Amino acid sequence: MKKIIVVGIGPGSKEDITPAVLDAVQQADVIVGYQYYFQFIKSYVREGCECIDTGMKKERQRAEQAFELAEQGKTVVVISSGDAGIYGMTPLVYEMRKERDADIEICSLPGISAFQKAASLMGAPIGHDLCVISLSDLMTPWETIERRIRAAAVGDFVTAIYNPKSHGRYWQLYRLQELFLQERPPKTPVGYVRQAGRPEQEVKVTTLRDFNPEDVDMFTVILIGNSQSYIDEGKIITPRGYYLTSHPSPLASHEKPGQQIMIQSFRRIESELQNKEIPLDHKWALLHAIHTTADFEMEKILYTDDGAVETLYNKVKNGTLKTIVTDVTMVTSGIRKGALERLGVEAICYLHDPRVAEMAASEEITRTQAGIRLAVEEHPDALFAFGNAPTALMELCELIRKGKVHPSGIIAAPVGFVHVCESKHMVKPFKDIPKIIVEGRKGGSNLAATLCNAILCFDDAEQLKPGRDL
Repeated sequence: MKKIIVVGIGPGSKEDITPAVLDAVQQADVIVGYQYYFQFIKSYVREGCECIDTGMKKERQRAEQAFELAEQGKTVVVISSGDAGIYGMTPLVYEMRKERDADIEICSLPGISAFQKAASLMGAPIGHDLCVISLSDLMTPWETIERRIRAAAVGDFVTAIYNPKSHGRYWQLYRLQELFLQERPPKTPVGYVRQAGRPEQEVKVTTLRDFNPEDVDMFTVILIGNSQSYIDEGKIITPRGYYLTSHPSPLASHEKPGQQIMIQSFRRIESELQNKEIPLDHKWALLHAIHTTADFEMEKILYTDDGAVETLYNKVKNGTLKTIVTDVTMVTSGIRKGALERLGVEAICYLHDPRVAEMAASEEITRTQAGIRLAVEEHPDALFAFGNAPTALMELCELIRKGKVHPSGIIAAPVGFVHVCESKHMVKPFKDIPKIIVEGRKGGSNLAATLCNAILCFDDAEQLKPGRDL
């Protein structure tokens, strides 16, 4: 029978060779392969079987020999490491049959790929959509490879990297890391295995930021997690998503489905940020702002004083900040009641206080201005949050300048077209008051409320787990 069987012998250990491949090896009249791989199957080769080994980069010659021997009526087995269909001999053998117009039966038997073996050693990093990229530019132009790298990074694929480095290719892996850091958070898990399944095996788990390409050689397979991947007890886990529906997250059994959706949203937002290297407390406020508005312009217009969010949270935690005053009731409504109760904080709005209408009429000012005047008298050390009325924010600024109030902090997010920008400019000079400002004309009650929530749950920022009080 004129037959070529192309087999993958796995990454290198006998336990990872499939029974079907072993059976083919034992039935072969001739085995053709790269000389290095014969050490892994020599104990299974039957007596009398001819073994033809060739050096590296002799793939075409190996295929030609296989066809010449098969045309003589011999059963020929062509071996590749891992899976022969993944950067192996299978595609070449099929192409050559077409080129030669050969009447040869071809059979392909799968093997355990190096990235699968590496993944099993790292935990469960390939639990969701993935792609495999080779950095070898011997037969693929670098421009094409780089385009595929960008697509993988943007598409949030778990990504396996083959042929990461060689004696002549030293810079490509550095470029890949640079491209991924443009699209993925620095803490994205990265794992790599050298000589997977062989006695020299080495396994390491790190992050995209801390990954050192100098630790890698041509016998290494690298796996980069997606935006959902995390490291747990030295292992990389990429969730499939089962826990987003009827079960709590494996990360914390008490998380509700609504919180899980919010966590997933925050991770996705973080992965799409233009600038990922920003202080944690600013990032926490920014993630809340983008989550509420779906507007990535917040990256440009959300201003926070250095450490403002953390400072205000610490004031809440130590009991010096007990009141949040808002300009309109919609801001108060958007502040999570569970967080307020948990932390012993009161959120109030004076807009509908009976005294407000009387003061507004007698002083010829807006009702929100009157509300702020009353609030200052009763809660001079509150956190003041504005999401609607620039006149109210301007009133607070005037009262600060007159020494009648010193707020614990200010959230300046009024929205509109008249006096809005000016009101925000008026806040900036108060250097000793922690401030969060949505600059320009954008803002709104929803933004002011979510920025309050960011402060109240800042202790969840490090783990990127919002929504505790949903």
